[in-house]
Amino acid sequence: MAYATVSCDADDDVPELSDSDEEQWQSMEEGSECITVLCLLCDSRTFTSVSETVQHCKKDHGVDIPGLVQKHRLDDYGYIKMINYIRTTKCSAESLELASNGPLPWDSDQYMKPALPDDPLLQIDVEELIEDADVTMSPAAGDQVPLLLQRARQAEDRAQRAEEALARAMDDLHKLKLLAQGLVLNADTSRGPSRSGAIAELREEEDEAYFSSYGHYSIHEEMLKDKVRTESYRDFMYHNMDVFKDKVVLDVGCGTGILSMFAAKAGARKVIAVDQSEIIYQAMDIVRSNKLEETITLIKGRIEEIDLPVEKVDIIISEWMGYFLLFESMLDSVLYARDRYLADDGLVYPDRCNISLAAVGDTQKHSDRIAFWDDVYGFEMRCMKKAVIPEAVVEVLKPETVISEPAVIKVRGETAIVGYFDIFFDKNCGNKVMFSTAPGCTKTHWKQTVFLLESPIPVKTGEELPGQITVHKNRKDPRALLITLDVAGRKQTYSLQ
Repeated sequence: MAYATVSCDADDDVPELSDSDEEQWQSMEEGSECITVLCLLCDSRTFTSVSETVQHCKKDHGVDIPGLVQKHRLDDYGYIKMINYIRTTKCSAESLELASNGPLPWDSDQYMKPALPDDPLLQIDVEELIEDADVTMSPAAGDQVPLLLQRARQAEDRAQRAEEALARAMDDLHKLKLLAQGLVLNADTSRGPSRSGAIAELREEEDEAYFSSYGHYSIHEEMLKDKVRTESYRDFMYHNMDVFKDKVVLDVGCGTGILSMFAAKAGARKVIAVDQSEIIYQAMDIVRSNKLEETITLIKGRIEEIDLPVEKVDIIISEWMGYFLLFESMLDSVLYARDRYLADDGLVYPDRCNISLAAVGDTQKHSDRIAFWDDVYGFEMRCMKKAVIPEAVVEVLKPETVISEPAVIKVRGETAIVGYFDIFFDKNCGNKVMFSTAPGCTKTHWKQTVFLLESPIPVKTGEELPGQITVHKNRKDPRALLITLDVAGRKQTYSLQ
């Protein structure tokens, strides 16, 4: 993958319609009311409308143009070829009438070239031509009414088809824009050096689902609306501008570019924003809309596969945290960026984090989710517990259900273990910032991760609860986690995916 600096220059070559263009179109439409149409078969006769010319051709030359269109079922291209053929060869009405339904004499593409410049006969819709002929051929006014109604319905259908075609064209234009942006961003692609680690070793198609999920706008809306998350990053950068002044900053997994823009506003000399998902195209527009294209460079691709336009960066920022801190394994990408691009005295933010575990006592929830399977409408389904328990649950926990602190346990039955994390922006910061995803703190989109126990563990006040936790990647999906808890002699492995 290659990099591209977002710049308004890319738009300089693209003409835009202005008010004068609209006026020009209007004047062209007004001017089109006064036209001169040269007869198809005689060079001396001219007419002021297409319909008048068509009538003349039939009356004086015996050439029924609408009839030929209907007889041979000509589409727009076939009609254009026929008109140019007639003008070029000056053929007789008899030869046209004798044309078979097989290969037509005007089938050659050479007749796509106009025989007469700005020929009004080539500027009319074939359906309109036939409709005009139908109305003109009706001798009685009473007969015209149904024909006019039919014509109105046909015009309405034509307008609807035009709207549908316009919608398709707009969709194609959007796809073309994305394709063009992709060509720019991926030009002169060169792969980085050999990579290590489960995430780095994933092929692009294997990791496509992960990055595709971040191409959906709803997930970015949810993260941006998470004030605890977004305002913590903002406050850390805005309140520690001395850390960012004149620095080169790398934003790993930039998404909409919000952290990159915070860094630019905090005084960074250059910000390089990297993301593999399609949201990078919206980030380009966002950066340009905020006039930060001179500072922020956007690169589409995985950090493990691209080459940055600089050898080293002073600061790496990233919002890499997933559920239970480690879910999604994006930390691997940040560590790769650190090892390859960070200067010797460089900084990574956030620079400190921890995971906390606490005991949960919620007999109602345990009954709803675990004990429920003991009797389901009179049927015993205990085997379902083996499938339900290993699935870690991500939810917002009621603070009052947490029954422990590091060494203090209340007299209740423990029904689950809850996991959450804290994030710190500390190093070299005069104004330190932190936030927590703990129960009782302001809700975040990370919520908490709950590990249900098959049966409650009775505990008493002051009792220590010995345990051990092991977290490792799922071999089948390196972005998912397998978490093994061994609490009071009870061992259970949970999946988070």
